Amino acid sequence: MATKKNSKENPSVGGETFTSLQISTKNADAMDMEKKLNLLYLLQKTDSKIDDIYLLRGELPLEVQDLEDELTGLQTKISAIQKSIKESESLVSGMKLKIEECNASIKKYEAQRNNVRNNREFESISKEIEFQELERQLAEKRVNEGTKAIVVKKEELALLNEELKGRELDLEAKQKDLKNIEKETEKEVEALQAESKSYQEQIEPRMYAAYQKVRGNVRNKMAVVTVVRGACGGCFNKIPPQRQLDIDESKKIVVCEYCGRILVSPKFGGEEAQQKEPATEAKPKRRAAKKTN
Repeated sequence: MATKKNSKENPSVGGETFTSLQISTKNADAMDMEKKLNLLYLLQKTDSKIDDIYLLRGELPLEVQDLEDELTGLQTKISAIQKSIKESESLVSGMKLKIEECNASIKKYEAQRNNVRNNREFESISKEIEFQELERQLAEKRVNEGTKAIVVKKEELALLNEELKGRELDLEAKQKDLKNIEKETEKEVEALQAESKSYQEQIEPRMYAAYQKVRGNVRNKMAVVTVVRGACGGCFNKIPPQRQLDIDESKKIVVCEYCGRILVSPKFGGEEAQQKEPATEAKPKRRAAKKTN
């Protein structure tokens, strides 16, 4: 049962997990392991600062992307309608030529019919005239339909062009806001990214791959967390006392059995003293209460 639980809860990268790293590094040097854990923690802190800066940008990057996609869609629609209008205009132009040809043929056949020598020729020419009249009527019908379609398409095109201009103005404003925010945080982000890269270069590829996988699977992107009041700093599930001792010693990788995050000692972030402060402050208050009684 325990094996199934761990296989579900611990993310992997190409077969690599924090749990497998935990097993493969059991006999690693204690000082070396503490250094690795500290590097992971520092990497997490740096990446979290970058995440916080990106959060300041809010939904702007997504809004800009959505507007760009919408503009692309509108431009595609406009191009398709423009192409359709040209095709309709070409069809109407062709049908008008057809009408002229039919009229010319009818005049020619009418002239011939006036000079026929027998009934057979008269009937034959009359059929040709009738056929040309039908062709002319069909062409006139297509001209009318095509002309109406062109009017409708041009109206739709005008609305789309108006919508496109509005979206372009919205995009320009959003891009301007985003650029201003990016400009304000550009130097800080570059410094943090350089710092993150320096930590990445010092961390084993297997460990970094597992770190990235967990970051991608959790909402707050926290793959490395400290123990907070006896609980995992990521999922807040309680950690057994023995495992807390292992975490404090920093001699091996300890993974939260619930969320798969790697757990490190609060001493890495100087959080150990902060967690103890409330307890030290509570004692004088109790003594004071006894004296007053």
